[in-house]
Amino acid sequence: MGKPGKIQAKAEYAAARTVLDGLKMLPREVAVSIGRNLGAAAYQASSKLRRTGERNLEIAFPEKSADERTHLLKGCFDSLGRLLGEFSQFPKYTPDDLRRIVDYDEESVAHMRRAEATGRGIIFLTLHLGAWELISFAHSAIEHPLHFMVRRLDNPLVEDMVEARRTRFGNVPVDKRTSIRTAIKVLKDGGTLGILADLNSQPKEGVFVPFFGVPACTTAGVAWLALRTNALVIPVCAPYDKERDCFAFQGQPVIEPVRTGDEGQNVLENTRLYTAALEKFVRRFPEQWLWVHKRWRTRPAGEPDLYT
Repeated sequence: MGKPGKIQAKAEYAAARTVLDGLKMLPREVAVSIGRNLGAAAYQASSKLRRTGERNLEIAFPEKSADERTHLLKGCFDSLGRLLGEFSQFPKYTPDDLRRIVDYDEESVAHMRRAEATGRGIIFLTLHLGAWELISFAHSAIEHPLHFMVRRLDNPLVEDMVEARRTRFGNVPVDKRTSIRTAIKVLKDGGTLGILADLNSQPKEGVFVPFFGVPACTTAGVAWLALRTNALVIPVCAPYDKERDCFAFQGQPVIEPVRTGDEGQNVLENTRLYTAALEKFVRRFPEQWLWVHKRWRTRPAGEPDLYT
């Protein structure tokens, strides 16, 4: 889309600041409730996003009924609204608050501790599910700060506002388009790097691997970084647990870089493993994933558009 003009940028910033500051003034429960109501309103108002979500769910779950898929799609909007409410509270949260809001699964912590004991770099591989913004934010307050890969927003005013919230406890953003050397150094020095890797990629940036049994163009960057730095990969997410009224930090077993002797095959095989791990999370918590993104938009040569 490109950067907005000065007037548009200021208008977008004013709108975002008004919403976030307005919700910040409220108790967490009220802010989250309003966020969920906004999510429900967005479901009703945005026919374009609904159509994308419906099509994605048809691709991923052809065996489900239309009513079942509608239920999942409404859950997606509800989850986005909940995240908005939580994000608005970031300037107020203390480490003790975050310990109550985010529950670290014991087995997941064990995976993390085993990886840390090696002294090697760690990649937290995550996805747009549940409270993805809360994973790195809570981790910086409860465990230790980390670096996270980000595509900066086109509006620099909004970007600065969002970044100030994300980095309050010491996290460091790494621009995925201009700071690859920084990412390499972090991992070679034994640091932790968070990466979201569940969105559609362009052919020059990704490879095609199965996602719900359908080829999906997926970033090759995670595999490239892991192979280049010998970093360990831990798939993680933070879905909302209704029964406990908290977000459950969950991590899968550590994934070692696979080396076949062929560079291209190495990238392909590792990307396949990472994508399969993320798919497990989506299948387990389907109502909390970002179904409104065109995950299968890029197609292998000769294949038709899945969204027309």
